[in-house]
Amino acid sequence: MVDEIKTVAGTDVKRILVLCTGNRCRSQMGEGWLRHFLGERGEVKSAGTQPKGVHPLAIAVMAEAGVDISGHTSDHVDQYREEDFDVVVTVCDSAKEACPTFPGAKRVVHHSFEDPDQAGLSDAELRALFVRVRDEIRDWAQALVAAER
Repeated sequence: MVDEIKTVAGTDVKRILVLCTGNRCRSQMGEGWLRHFLGERGEVKSAGTQPKGVHPLAIAVMAEAGVDISGHTSDHVDQYREEDFDVVVTVCDSAKEACPTFPGAKRVVHHSFEDPDQAGLSDAELRALFVRVRDEIRDWAQALVAAER
């Protein structure tokens, strides 16, 4: 985690794009946390290589933590391909491999988080996984933003 944070330290981050495959859970939570921690100092968006809609449990566990992502949309990465970003973050290995290049990105950062959208788990197990991943993303996003100061 420290290596990724160091890659953006000392820069004035204004625009961040968070990417994963489905733009359903991890990138949505990452967008929510980064918006929460950056406030007016940044503009954060998220997208996916195969967007599938924002997961209701991602919305619920973020709301429990005081971050509202209920208005987020699940966007395709191509929508942002021509835009300039200070940082492009991939939060899953699949997105890292499948993502187009962003020539306007000042930095590209990768930090993989486990996909909480897993079949075969009980409701309690699924919720616990979402909460754990939410908290891991929170800690990572908070450290990333703190490194910017």
